Amino acid sequence: MMDGTVQIQFKQRPAKPADLDNVVEMLNDVYRDLVGVQEMFNPQEFEVDWKLPGFNLDSDSLLVTTAQGEIAGYLEVWDLLNPSVRVNFWGHTHPHFLGQGVGAQILEFTEKRAAKAVQRAPEEARVVLQTYVLSSNTAASELLEQNGFQLIRHALRMVIELNGAPPKIDMPEGIRIRAFQRGQDDVQMVQAVRDSFKDHWGYVEVPFEEEFQRWQHRMDNDPEFDPSLWFLAIDGDQVVGTSLCRYKVDDDPEMSWVSTLGVCRPWRRRGVGLALLQHSFAEFYTRGRRKVGLGVDALSLTGATRLYERAGMHSDPTRTHSLYEKELRPGVEISTQSA
Repeated sequence: MMDGTVQIQFKQRPAKPADLDNVVEMLNDVYRDLVGVQEMFNPQEFEVDWKLPGFNLDSDSLLVTTAQGEIAGYLEVWDLLNPSVRVNFWGHTHPHFLGQGVGAQILEFTEKRAAKAVQRAPEEARVVLQTYVLSSNTAASELLEQNGFQLIRHALRMVIELNGAPPKIDMPEGIRIRAFQRGQDDVQMVQAVRDSFKDHWGYVEVPFEEEFQRWQHRMDNDPEFDPSLWFLAIDGDQVVGTSLCRYKVDDDPEMSWVSTLGVCRPWRRRGVGLALLQHSFAEFYTRGRRKVGLGVDALSLTGATRLYERAGMHSDPTRTHSLYEKELRPGVEISTQSA
C-alpha cells in the first residue's frame, strides 16, 4: 500500500479461484522487491486460506487491475471474529504501480468492508481495523498514518541456528511431551491453544465450534500439515501446552518453523514452554534441520520474547512487522489488553 496520488484509472473486482496463480505471482514480486526473497508464498497455501470457513472471496477480497487485466494491487479482509470487534486486512501494490493510487483504493475498499463489522459488533464494544506491514516498508507506514492509523506495537521474527545438538531437555516434573494424534487429540489441542492465548494481546474469544472448524479445515487441506511435528505437553491425561511446527517456510526453505507455541496459564513458569521449544529444536535437529524460526509479539504480555532469548533465539530485523490500528467505533474494549 503506497502513495495515494491517482495518476491512471484502474478497475476493481473480487478475486476469483482462477486468479490464484496470478495473485501468488504478484505477491511474490512484491516481496522480491521488499526483502529480496525469490518465493514468499505458494498457491496451495492461498487455496487453503481462500476456502477457510468464514472467508468469502466475493466480499472479502479485492483485485485492482489495469484495463488489460494486469494485477496492480491485492487485498484480503479478515473479519472472522465473533464478536466482530477486530477486523484485520492485508494488502499490497505491485512494484510496477507504486505511486499510482492503488494503495488509496485498497484502503477505501477496506474501510467500506469493515463498516459491516461495526454493524455486527455488540453495541457497547469498541471496533478497530488493523494490519501488519514490514517495518522497513516506510511508504506503507506513511500511507496508513496519513489515513488515520496509529502504530500500536511490533511483531518479531526470532531465529536460532542449531550449530550443535540442542541441550538436554529439563522436563518439568509430571510433564511429558508427545506428538499430536489426529482424531484423538483434536478437541484438547484446540482448547489448549485457546486457553494459552487468552493472555495474548488483542485476543478475542470466539465460539469454540467456529474455531474448531477452522482448525479442522487447515488440518484437512494444508499440504504442509505434519502431525509428527505437532507436539503436546501432557499432564496426566490433559493437554497443557502446544508447539505446532512446520518443516519449512516458503521464504526460506532451509528454515523450519514453530507456528503456535503456548502453555495454559496454571502450568506457566514451570519450564513447560522451554521444554516444548527445546523438544521442537531437538526433533528438527534429528531431521537434519539447522535453522528454526517463529513469530512473537515484541511486547508479549506473557514474556514470550524473554523465553525465546533464553532458548538462544535472536530477532531478525529484516522481518520485523509494525501493527497499525484505526478505531472504527469507540466503546468498551473487549479484547485482551493486559495479562
